[in-house]
Amino acid sequence: MKLQEYTISKHNFEECMKCTVCTAYCPVLQVNPMYPGPKQAGPDGERLRLKDPYFFNYALKYCMNCKRCEVACPSDVNVADLIQAARIRYDRSKPKLRDRILASTDFMGTLARPFAPVVNGVTRLGVTKSVMDATLKIDHRRSFPKYSSRSFESWLRRHAKEQAAFPEQVAYFHGCYVNYNNPGLGRDLVKVLNALGVGVQLLEKEKCCGIALITNGMSDKATRHATHNIDAIRKAVTDRGLTVVTTSSSCTLTIREEYPNLLGVDNADVRDSVLMATRYIFERLEKGATLRFRTDYHKKIAYHTPCHMERMGWGVFSEKLMRMIPGVEFIQLDSACCGIAGTYGFKKENYEASQAIGAPLFEQIRAVNPDIVACDCETCKWQIEMSTGYTVENPISILADAIES
Repeated sequence: MKLQEYTISKHNFEECMKCTVCTAYCPVLQVNPMYPGPKQAGPDGERLRLKDPYFFNYALKYCMNCKRCEVACPSDVNVADLIQAARIRYDRSKPKLRDRILASTDFMGTLARPFAPVVNGVTRLGVTKSVMDATLKIDHRRSFPKYSSRSFESWLRRHAKEQAAFPEQVAYFHGCYVNYNNPGLGRDLVKVLNALGVGVQLLEKEKCCGIALITNGMSDKATRHATHNIDAIRKAVTDRGLTVVTTSSSCTLTIREEYPNLLGVDNADVRDSVLMATRYIFERLEKGATLRFRTDYHKKIAYHTPCHMERMGWGVFSEKLMRMIPGVEFIQLDSACCGIAGTYGFKKENYEASQAIGAPLFEQIRAVNPDIVACDCETCKWQIEMSTGYTVENPISILADAIES
């Protein structure tokens, strides 16, 4: 490739003032000496890569894309985007079969759903885990999420007429997790929004947001998903005048930020219409809407703000909603990464680092000893439940349980 192709960068690495605060906040660097750290992998490395692609370092694969470096950066440098963009541009290694399986959430969910009880039983077996460890390098100590026999999409389609009767409507980007693993979260969202006089519609044939495809080296497929999803969102927002709500912090960050920044998919006309459901609900309540809470609801709830939620700055909406519930003893956990980072913590070579990163958070939770841990990220839920034994619920499900039926 010609050198002039690498003479400019669309990312703002020039704003880096070399303070190294990103290095201090990087959870990976604290446990994995093979990772060069966000400053070296991001702004410093970009200066070299633009001169010659030879300087691309394959150790960038250890970046979890948690974005804590971006939260910490005083100059607003998109450090994690620099790293992921470099991987997309320069990494020529082919994804392994394991990576393709872990990243193909729609495909695996579609295969597993008709046989969910069998799949769930088999993936819990020690022999199954040992075989996957030996052949696919998926760590045998990792617990797998359960699949549901029925999809959320099929449930909502059966209630489409009922939902259409509400005076106001939103479209719901439910994501793979709600559709294949936890339709109950989707039903909880419908319950809360219906209580506010809002009906819920499906987007037109949504696909996986693509975050797992990006981090597993399949950016071309992620771009196709992004293009499809933005077209579907555009039809909801522009043609039908709807707000698009979500319940996954990582899906939301991917749609709003990663699509344009990493995949080059323009979302400028609809980006501000894609909101976490917690923000949407809080803003409606601020404008005068009301929810009727149960008088017998009493829970001690500890809230873990997911890294991607922290990057968007929207954890405050989940916090404020749970504080509104009269019977809740609310505890805000200190900022910390759980360590799983989507598919990252499933891989054998990352498992020890994943658990070491999450250890301070796990210790916090045990010290608080809550009835429920609240979290807006499904993979954080899997990691915390596996590593601590405490039940983790999305704030939307907590809200749904606390309001009158």
